[in-house]
Amino acid sequence: MKQIKIRAPRTVDTTIILPASKSISNRALIINALSQSSSYPDNLSECDDTRVMVKALMSKEGEEIDIMAAGTAMRFLTAYLSVLPGSDRIITGSERMKKRPIKILVEALRKLGAEISYVNEEGFPPLRIKGKVLIGGSIDIPGSVSSQYISALMMIGATLTDGLEIKLTGDIISRPYINLTMELMKQFGATAFWKDEATIKIEKSQYKSMPFYIENDWSAASYWYQIAALSQSAKVVLPMLFADSLQGDSKVADIFDMLGVKTEYGKDYVTIAKKSDVITEFNYDFVNQPDLAQTFVVTCSLLNIPFRFTGLQSLKIKETDRIEALKKEMIKLGYVIHDTEDSILWWNGERVEPSYQAIDTYEDHRMAMAFAPAALFIDKITINNPEVVSKSYPRYFEDLKKAGFIVEEVE
Repeated sequence: MKQIKIRAPRTVDTTIILPASKSISNRALIINALSQSSSYPDNLSECDDTRVMVKALMSKEGEEIDIMAAGTAMRFLTAYLSVLPGSDRIITGSERMKKRPIKILVEALRKLGAEISYVNEEGFPPLRIKGKVLIGGSIDIPGSVSSQYISALMMIGATLTDGLEIKLTGDIISRPYINLTMELMKQFGATAFWKDEATIKIEKSQYKSMPFYIENDWSAASYWYQIAALSQSAKVVLPMLFADSLQGDSKVADIFDMLGVKTEYGKDYVTIAKKSDVITEFNYDFVNQPDLAQTFVVTCSLLNIPFRFTGLQSLKIKETDRIEALKKEMIKLGYVIHDTEDSILWWNGERVEPSYQAIDTYEDHRMAMAFAPAALFIDKITINNPEVVSKSYPRYFEDLKKAGFIVEEVE
């Protein structure tokens, strides 16, 4: 088992070039492929999720597509392969991927006429997909499912003969990711809009092949905000982040302002710095930014800020069950985290004697990245299988070293 120990500097003053946005990269790749472009967008993310997407799009007919642990790729490619006439492909993934449900997306695509069958267990990958021209029409899908299901359907909607109308039932989570998909579709020439608060309309249209530059990743920025919040003194410059970003996780700047981190926007960069005023209790609905939950659970606990975080229903079906993983790992640091209704995490200040055992990462990149900054409070924090960061931020630990952290591999 690979393991590292991390020691933190007293102060942080650095400039960090973050990876390109994974969310934008993966959407732009699918839309770009549907435009039949012969080139790729510029500044693609170098993360695992995007690399497997590129490899899949370059693969030849007859080859099995293995997207490993990339949930985004599984969902987006399932829809994409469904609209490639004459294609007959099997798409599979890691053992964890074979346990992640995909039935809702498959059923929606089948209603549109897609030919998809389960290779093994009903409702889960691997899938066999025979591509064909789909007519389109109107479908209903729960708004509480992963927004990636919805985005997958949206992106192929423009290619359907009659276009597509998606009616979202119940509560709608991760709306910013849906809006991100819609705006990218528009930039590539599609006609897509909210018909009403719960209905998305996509007209039959031809995507345009065009040059496209991908901005850097606000989700990756969240760990540097965390470092600033936990540091005694910090100043971090993050190039190629923008105040008007389409990324939903750009909200991290506003949220961390409440935890003592100030953001200043330049023309093509942001500067974040430690400030003095911090709230004493934190209640927040993460329904639109679920990927930030781990970062804030760790940060608030270490800052001794009781919290109640809602809107976390999608955490159960991520790379791991993030709710259970957070509870198990935080207790190693002495913090007793509670959950309610599979969608709420809360901490009332309850503590136990910490064991300081190594943090397990559960094949989840965000577990590794959210716990590493705890070294600012805990001497020589240890993390198991840190290589999982390659899923979204391959240079994370190298960037920590650049900022003055000592990262040592345990023999």
